[in-house]
Amino acid sequence: MTPKQRANLDRLLAPRHIAFIGGDAAVSAAQQCATSGFAGEIWGVNPRPGRFGEIPSFASVEHLPQAPDAVFLAVPRHGVSEVLAQLRDAGAGGIVCYTAGFRELGGQGADLERDLIAACGDMALAGPNVFGLLNYVSGAHLWPFSHGGKRVTGGPAIISQSGMLSSYLLTNRRSINFSYVIGAGNQSILGVEDYLDSLVDNGAVTGFGLYIETLRDIPRFADAVARAMARKVPVVALKVGQSELAAQTALTHTGSLAGQDVCYQALFDRIGVARALSPSLLLETLQMLTTAGAPAGKRLAAFTCSGGDVAMLADCADSQGLIFDAPDAATEKSLRQWLPDIATVGNPLDYTTPLWGQEETLKNVFSAALAPGYDAALLVQDYPPIEISDDRPYYQADTRAFIHATQSAGIPAAVCSSLPENLDHETQATLINNGIAPLQGISEATMAISASAVFGRVCKKLQSGSDPFIPKIYTPDRSQPVTLDEWQGKQMLRTHRIPVPRGELVNSKTVSEAARRIGFPVALKLVNNQLPHKTEAGVVRLNLANQDQVCQAAHEVLDLGSQALGQQVDDQLLVEKMLDTVLAELLVGVQNNPQFGLVMTLAGGGTLVELMADSTTILLPADLSSLRDALASLKVMRLLEGYRNRPHADVDQLLDTLVAISEMAQHLAHELIAMDINPLLVTQSGCFAADTLIQLSHENLLAMP
Repeated sequence: MTPKQRANLDRLLAPRHIAFIGGDAAVSAAQQCATSGFAGEIWGVNPRPGRFGEIPSFASVEHLPQAPDAVFLAVPRHGVSEVLAQLRDAGAGGIVCYTAGFRELGGQGADLERDLIAACGDMALAGPNVFGLLNYVSGAHLWPFSHGGKRVTGGPAIISQSGMLSSYLLTNRRSINFSYVIGAGNQSILGVEDYLDSLVDNGAVTGFGLYIETLRDIPRFADAVARAMARKVPVVALKVGQSELAAQTALTHTGSLAGQDVCYQALFDRIGVARALSPSLLLETLQMLTTAGAPAGKRLAAFTCSGGDVAMLADCADSQGLIFDAPDAATEKSLRQWLPDIATVGNPLDYTTPLWGQEETLKNVFSAALAPGYDAALLVQDYPPIEISDDRPYYQADTRAFIHATQSAGIPAAVCSSLPENLDHETQATLINNGIAPLQGISEATMAISASAVFGRVCKKLQSGSDPFIPKIYTPDRSQPVTLDEWQGKQMLRTHRIPVPRGELVNSKTVSEAARRIGFPVALKLVNNQLPHKTEAGVVRLNLANQDQVCQAAHEVLDLGSQALGQQVDDQLLVEKMLDTVLAELLVGVQNNPQFGLVMTLAGGGTLVELMADSTTILLPADLSSLRDALASLKVMRLLEGYRNRPHADVDQLLDTLVAISEMAQHLAHELIAMDINPLLVTQSGCFAADTLIQLSHENLLAMP
């Protein structure tokens, strides 16, 4: 986004005058704006006189009184570029292009979108193929349909690549009122990150809800999120494209590629974006964060008046990584003086029906239970409809006691109903006014709290002085990549303090003597950069116990290598010392991703890595703490810690090696395309790169120290 486009986007988001150009859709949008209380000027543009009724209208753009700050454009797609050129020449600000039929259709549609981009110049354009933009702060609506929102002084903003989803969110019954609703559509000029960047310092915006198919500029997005974090304004994202079908659907929907979901997840976790998996969870997470605030962690205290709710809470929370710390001895003793004999002290706590509606006693119960300190608190309660009023005072008494205790504890808190519909608007309003998030559904509530903790954790880290993470993008020349053979790759690893097994580069005549020097047992491999996957080609031999076995293996791997390539291979062999007591095998890979920068994959499995599906992704650079957390998230960590009385690995030395790999990737970032260490063999005393595959943009780096 250029500075002029940014200025024009500001005009679009806070216009003094709006022009609506086109037929029925434009007329409807103009009427929506006129009835919203917008204080600026509204003009229609249509060659047919009186087409906009009482709204002043003009036959063409040239006849407008002045260049409009904002435009709603709904003309046939073949005429869009011509009208845009007229608006550009007139000095218009921002455009909402409702018209569809562009890149999302491919072929001629893609050509028309290229013409549209050329015609825009420095104007800020939302779309094409978009519902529009709703501004509930000023009433400057550019939206052709009825909508369920109302004027506000503040609230979360929705930025969506799906217009229909925006419409659904507007009619929610969860007491969430938005400040802005913006459709991004095909993102031909402006993307999600541009709207986020423009609104992040807007005092009326209390949070962001994003529907994302793809981001075009990851570093700009991360920078905008960092600025939001500095203001403690949460960002919640519903990112689609996890499955192949979802990615294909996103492409046909808006012409956007869904991107690599694992990298998006790593990015969101790193910068503090709370991820939601459905529209309802997007709303619930926004509600939690903008009403109650962000939990600093995942330690949750929960209360209910039903044993069934306790079981459901435990199941849902466990799947979300929430932690129910049991009450300590002092807390249990304190609770016992307030709880009935039939109650079981625990977390979640079923305080039982004898205490239902006993406000003063429940204040003591909730306060005692929260005394050890938790990151958040949750009360499960299904409220009867307002027309069934006899029992409502009991529910309200429990709620008041919960509000008192959580406010005294100073932690984010929520009340959720087990059935989503059992939380009426009156109760929602009461909770919101007291800073308690009304959440609908136990599963939804636990997922929203867990997602919110991602934002809270990163906020806490930044407040302690850490710098925000902004990915750095590198552009190595990928036109003629050079793949290093294993010997070259391991020499490069050595120069960057990454341990490799003792070995020598030899030929079939010298291999036997080299094996004797190294000491049996040994491993033998063919060295050839055209055979990167040596095991599949059968050119690896392990645990060779004597010189005769080594000589026989040498001739076998040379023959198999020649067969695999269909030509005689060079007589180059690597003989290495076999390692004792290997506790686990890891894969460590780094990809130089054009969107996300250096991306490290850490996985368990070695040759079975795909089968085990035990992996995590880290965006580089990453500090020791982040690498430690990533390693701890793997199932293979149980082996490293001494599973079933097996020896323990030297985890600190392993982490030092991961740091060295990270630093090597950063050192080579302008030339590195990809590198894999698979397997990284972990022993009691250290770890060693048993095989490596490194791809560079050119050969000059081979001589680097």
